[in-house]
Amino acid sequence: MTRDGAHHAIDITFNFELDARGGDPDQTSPTLRRYHQLLWSKPLPDGSEFTLDATTRHSYLHHASALGEFFLSSDSIVHSYRGAYGNRVGALMAQVPPGHAAQLHDQGSTIGGYILFPGDVRDRKPTINGARGMNAKICDRIDLTLECIRRHYAGGDSPLAETLGRYQDFFALFGDFHHYVAFFLLEDLLETNSDEIRWYLPFDDFKRSPLPLTLREYESYRQAALRFVRGPNRRIDEWATANLSSPVPDRALPTPMGSTRTQA
Repeated sequence: MTRDGAHHAIDITFNFELDARGGDPDQTSPTLRRYHQLLWSKPLPDGSEFTLDATTRHSYLHHASALGEFFLSSDSIVHSYRGAYGNRVGALMAQVPPGHAAQLHDQGSTIGGYILFPGDVRDRKPTINGARGMNAKICDRIDLTLECIRRHYAGGDSPLAETLGRYQDFFALFGDFHHYVAFFLLEDLLETNSDEIRWYLPFDDFKRSPLPLTLREYESYRQAALRFVRGPNRRIDEWATANLSSPVPDRALPTPMGSTRTQA
């Protein structure tokens, strides 16, 4: 809050679990939904306006124009693994100091730990969000996901190639990989002045487990994820300061209701 009592448009320290009413912030946090709408309603690389609407029924955020129609949903991209993939890392997580996992979970619950992906089901197959979590070579890691997206733009193969291909119209909005990264302020996932991914763990072309296997690996993964989330938060704060100078009312947008939209 500013000295005159007005609320900043984006609070990069806000933990979305605080208003998620005990649910998944991707689905139930009105603040996260509002932040997504504010941040990503902006011109595309070709100058076209990409305005996101929050009033379309059964949709999280929606865009319809000459560019096409897109139904977008929120996806968490920073994970502590303290409550996921228990059959694979449960024994390891039992050894991780609870405060270490909690720090990553809490910092990953700020705006820098979330992104938008298309949320409409196509050909009755998993969305990008679903495929990222279910694919044993990705396990929700955003660095591995971004490598799949880089290969998609380059016409290469990856564990998510089929899934990303179903949403070619969405990725075409950004023209190329560089502009996709810049639009979503993901530069901190790349090596300096390069399109090479800054890996959380050593990369061997998707052969090794994407999950940390030892305490040392978990700590390396945790530190890399913490460094990453600080980057988007800083970039988001700078972008919001420059582009959202007028305070916005501190009120929630309507929460989406109903089932997932499906495209045959």
